[in-house]
Amino acid sequence: MTLRNRFTLISSLSFGIVTIITFAVVFFAYYDSTKISYFERLRNTALISAIYYLEKDELPKSRHAQIKTEYNHLIENKKVAVYNTYNEVTFGQNLNDKNIKALHLKMARNNKMVQFMSGNNFYYGIFYPDNQGDFVVFVKSPNDSFKAQMLRLSIIMLSVLVLGLLTIYFLSRYLSKIVYKPLSNVVDRINNVDYTTISNAITSTNTHDEIEELIKSYNKLFGRISESILLQQNFINYVSHEFKTPLAAISGNLEVFAQKDRTPEEYQKVVKESLENVYEIENILNNLLLMSGLTKLERSHQQVRVDELIWKIYEKLNVKAQENNISIKINLEVNASDLLEFPGNETLLYLALYNIVENAIKYSYNSPIEITLLEKDCQLLIEVKDHGKGISGEDLGKITETFYRGKNVDHVKGSGIGLSLSKSIFDHHHIQMKITSAIDSGTSVLLVFPAK
Repeated sequence: MTLRNRFTLISSLSFGIVTIITFAVVFFAYYDSTKISYFERLRNTALISAIYYLEKDELPKSRHAQIKTEYNHLIENKKVAVYNTYNEVTFGQNLNDKNIKALHLKMARNNKMVQFMSGNNFYYGIFYPDNQGDFVVFVKSPNDSFKAQMLRLSIIMLSVLVLGLLTIYFLSRYLSKIVYKPLSNVVDRINNVDYTTISNAITSTNTHDEIEELIKSYNKLFGRISESILLQQNFINYVSHEFKTPLAAISGNLEVFAQKDRTPEEYQKVVKESLENVYEIENILNNLLLMSGLTKLERSHQQVRVDELIWKIYEKLNVKAQENNISIKINLEVNASDLLEFPGNETLLYLALYNIVENAIKYSYNSPIEITLLEKDCQLLIEVKDHGKGISGEDLGKITETFYRGKNVDHVKGSGIGLSLSKSIFDHHHIQMKITSAIDSGTSVLLVFPAK
């Protein structure tokens, strides 16, 4: 069942249930009030009848004749029965009425009155003591008019209920069409999405309701899907490009090498070059596995000496820096030694810091590199600063995206993974990474560790 049909059904059922309950309350309230009104009129008739029959000997003839004239339409012998102490009809013509039983007469004497409905009549009896004895005066009235009123009321209520249900049904259909039109547009938009238009956002309705929230959620979801598709495209392009060079070098060397016998020195040279290319491919694959989360490191977080990690990286990269006439200077400006101890995964932190320092070496263009460890507001800060070519403002906002490389990298080899991987590791450890740079002035990477 569609939402529109469900809304129509629920609206109609709700209206029907509320209306039926309301009509039931109104009907029974009117039923009781009308019945009370009928009994009240019968009570007056019973009193007048008692006066007419039982006070005849005490009233002047003129007054009795006046009462008969005025209330003749109420006092009809066939509707009145005056019972004496022996439950015999002494006045009136309502004789042998099977609906008036001894029990009713007893109740009238005990309670001074009794009223009930039986057959097609209303009955009302009163106890009337007189100088002639104690009497019970019963009057009756047909309930045809009462039944007719109840029938008319029932027909009116039923008609209103049917008319109301039809009205609410068609009104709900119309309103649901208006209310769910934006939702239908969203469904149509999703159904028409293809590979090339998945990143196109749906225009917001600006209605500040659930439909707008749905549209925003849709745009966010498909934005992420679009990014994933773009990432896959970049991954394919990257793998085909980055793997092609070392694989071509390996296959080319082996093809040339296989054409004739070689000296041991030549064997060693080819093997060395092939291994370097294999290691490069392996390094790229390892970084990709880390980025995808497929590699699970078994060791849990433990206390890591950050300064020792920096010195290990220095020992590892200093040789490469010297080959490029680059000096690495480490400044330790931390007085509180406990700030240098940080709970984390040593392997991941080493890899993240290694990538930062290695990037500085790659793009410093023979200018010195400074690694500074300092403290501020009970927080450890690490700044890696070079004085190289720098990063443009356009590239700076995208530099941490996977596979993205700046436009001014020139001939420097790289995969576009290192900085993105480092940011993911720092985010995992709640370490903020802030990058500032300017063209031809260098780049600064500031790492802010959580406060202790």
